[in-house]
Amino acid sequence: MGPMRIVVFVVLAGVLLSLGVALFHLASSKGSSDKLLRSLTIRVGLSVLLFVLLMIAWRVGLIRPHGLAH
Repeated sequence: MGPMRIVVFVVLAGVLLSLGVALFHLASSKGSSDKLLRSLTIRVGLSVLLFVLLMIAWRVGLIRPHGLAH
């Protein structure tokens, strides 16, 4: 497993973890939305980071997109 694949899996796991934390705070919130907002902000930040990392990896040749097999 290449290092780029590991980075992608770790960031995706972080996105899912942050989404789960946000869901927990949404379900158990008693009027305070600070923790919910922080969790969703982290999720969005990690998603943008993942997108940027994938674009950089593509530009420098670490990954190559492939077409669909016919």
